[in-house]
Amino acid sequence: MTKVSMKGVCDMHVHTNPDLRLRAYNDFELAEAGIRVGARAIVIKSHLGFTVNRAAMANEFIRRMYGDDTGFTMYGGVVMNKVIGGVNPEAVEKGLKLGAKVIWLPTQSARQHLLKMGKDPADGIELVRDGKVVPELKDVFSLIRDYDVTLGTAHVSPEEAFVVVEAARDAGVKKIVVTHPEWWIVGMSVEDQVRMVRDYDVILERCYAQNMGGGVYKSNLPDNLDIIREVGYKNVMVDTDGGQTENPHWELALEEYMQYLSDHGVTEDELYYMTRTIPYRLLGIED
Repeated sequence: MTKVSMKGVCDMHVHTNPDLRLRAYNDFELAEAGIRVGARAIVIKSHLGFTVNRAAMANEFIRRMYGDDTGFTMYGGVVMNKVIGGVNPEAVEKGLKLGAKVIWLPTQSARQHLLKMGKDPADGIELVRDGKVVPELKDVFSLIRDYDVTLGTAHVSPEEAFVVVEAARDAGVKKIVVTHPEWWIVGMSVEDQVRMVRDYDVILERCYAQNMGGGVYKSNLPDNLDIIREVGYKNVMVDTDGGQTENPHWELALEEYMQYLSDHGVTEDELYYMTRTIPYRLLGIED
């Protein structure tokens, strides 16, 4: 049994403090964890909208504390929840000008999220109207295309995801990630994940564990292994969606995830592709 190496890994989905929910690490602590294990990059995400400004501060902290040659960079993005006005092209553009690398559709403001949480989905953000994406989302797609960054589907329903992904592809968006499709809030079937990859060549972001409610988390690792075998490693990205106090600290969760895949037949080259090659391409950094 070969121990996996964390050198050069990239995780495009980690939650940190400050947040309305207590997280295991703050931005600086996560950056230091990344440096300790030799990671190449981490993307921090917040349901409160912007993280690109926080990533910039974390990078300045790294530079002052560790110098210019750590090889590690923190990145941020924009989540289009109600806190920034929902599908707000102006906010997205400002985030992109600050260096955002991922633009996520709504998470906690998604109609699917509210529905699964027993709330009124009508209070959520409308993305699809009469079978087509809303006009302002087309404007966002144009920005994502022009800045060559990644669109993340976040917490939308499978039905919305298919409409949105097709419209994004038609608009010229090259980098599309289906965010934790295995999570019960999203609820995308294996068949739909296979179809999404086959028809649109998206990346499936499969995460370490999923929140089942009440502070209980379920390991996704066996199911993640199955989907890799089903769709192939070139369309699956290994991320943690980490940062919860209920789960192992980020670097421990990612190492456990990678080790599990290695111990169950995923080759070193395949693991490299899912933890380095895919996110490097999405972030526009050198492999």
